Amino acid sequence: MNPVVKSLSVERALSPSADKFLIKQPTQEQAEEAVRTLLLWAGDDPSREGLTDTPRRVAKAYREFYKGYDEDAAETLDRVFEEVEGYQDMVLVRDIPFYSHCEHHMVPFVGKAHIGYYPAKGVVGLSKLARVVDIYARRLQTQETMTAQIAQAVDKALKPRGVAVLVEAEHMCMSMRGVQKHGASTMTTQYTGLFRDPGEQVRFFTMVKSPGL
Repeated sequence: MNPVVKSLSVERALSPSADKFLIKQPTQEQAEEAVRTLLLWAGDDPSREGLTDTPRRVAKAYREFYKGYDEDAAETLDRVFEEVEGYQDMVLVRDIPFYSHCEHHMVPFVGKAHIGYYPAKGVVGLSKLARVVDIYARRLQTQETMTAQIAQAVDKALKPRGVAVLVEAEHMCMSMRGVQKHGASTMTTQYTGLFRDPGEQVRFFTMVKSPGL
């Protein structure tokens, strides 16, 4: 890997806004002109009635799709509630819906994330875990990297006895192009602490998939 690209990748992982100090962000006008170029490349006329406002809409949509670059998971998880009356068992938030975009083709992948952890000194608001999923999903991603990022963020913020993350998704780069296998799903996991025990992994997976919960 190019040393400059490697450096940018490391800094991006450490700080979602690091690139802003290293790469000059294009203007709104430049972003819209890039969309016009892609429309022309696709074989259409960006000046026709149905497409005249498309560049502005696409640029606006991209700000929403990729707003995770401007957000920090550490700040989201900075408030830990220590008064949990000695609760020591697993905390599980499952079926957290998300959508992200593949960094290879910039097409969506959509699915659900499941996060479990064993508290040590406290717990975090349950909605915060869902927010962390969104922060990392709203970036150009691979599913594998996103899974690891979520687990690392929870582990670093809460310092629990263990973290488990399971992500399931369908990738449009497989459904819409290439092999075109609609319905194929990808599953990724990341475990820390107590969850490195295969027995705990089985328990986590069983709880995630149990229809009775």
